[in-house]
Amino acid sequence: MPALLVPKIQGRGCRGNYWRPQTPSFELECRAMKLRYCLLLSLIASACKNQAPAPEPAAEPPAANVPAATSAPPAASVAPAANTLPGATVETPIASAQPAVPEVPVPTDLAAPPADAKKTASGLATKVLQPGKGKERPVPMDKVLVNYSGWTKDGKMFDSSIPRHAPSSFGVSQVIPGWTEGLQLMVAGEKRRMWIPAKLAYGDHPMAGAPVGDLVFDVELLEVQKPPKAPPDVKAAPKNATKTKSGLSYRVLQKGTGADHPAATSRVTVHYSGWTPDGKMFDSSVARGEPASFSLNQVIKGWTEGVQLMVVGEKTRFWIPSELAYGSNPRPGAPSGMLVFDIELLRIQ
Repeated sequence: MPALLVPKIQGRGCRGNYWRPQTPSFELECRAMKLRYCLLLSLIASACKNQAPAPEPAAEPPAANVPAATSAPPAASVAPAANTLPGATVETPIASAQPAVPEVPVPTDLAAPPADAKKTASGLATKVLQPGKGKERPVPMDKVLVNYSGWTKDGKMFDSSIPRHAPSSFGVSQVIPGWTEGLQLMVAGEKRRMWIPAKLAYGDHPMAGAPVGDLVFDVELLEVQKPPKAPPDVKAAPKNATKTKSGLSYRVLQKGTGADHPAATSRVTVHYSGWTPDGKMFDSSVARGEPASFSLNQVIKGWTEGVQLMVVGEKTRFWIPSELAYGSNPRPGAPSGMLVFDIELLRIQ
């Protein structure tokens, strides 16, 4: 009987890759092993053939139609990752709701003021679009809160507070001449259109970024903020005021919380208002809504001396004689004679 060649199986009689010829008595054992091997391969093949097919991935649902919106839609919640451990928290970003940006219609009369617009001697033309309910008109030292939009004559909008949802606040005298004049014609609650010639705006050759030529503004006056009123003792220092050797008089209005006094070269931050003896305010950081910072050796002598008497948190009224202020014949724009200041020391640097 010829010898059988069978695949290598670990066991006795192994030599190289094949079994060496065996005796007839071992032939039946090898034949049975071969049958068991073939049967095993058959069972494996059958199992693979009958295995259930892998499920197809689920189709993603079609995206829903999203209507057009003027503001960005809220961000969708982020689904947790497939390998997220149980008990782990997955942060879901929440988009804050953004208010819709209001449309600002372009006026149809930008090219020139209509016949019913009123024109002033300076060349400013205005027309009331909505009457106000206020009674007082702002003056140059007042601060105002407004909503506004501005266009060039060709219909291009260059600025507007309305899309920003943030009214603007500023001093009446801190804007272009056309605004300063126009605001003083208005009362709170009023909405007015202003045709401002270039000479009362930014001119025909403005700084970079500013609009050129004649401009048109729609302005709504929301609020008039009055500056501090003149003190009742503005004409002269009262008897309870303290007077120094230099002639400076002062009275503490509010005690401070600090312990240190600034030196003559210290840099300080203050709020202040200044009046002439007739009660006219000539300057005020309070009206501007912005504290002032400076070194004490860079101001008038009355300030240098007076602020050194203060501590942080203190508010003091000073009566400063002419010789410690700007003098009787000051430079152009500076007030003359005796001056009165209310000063609040906010910080010593």
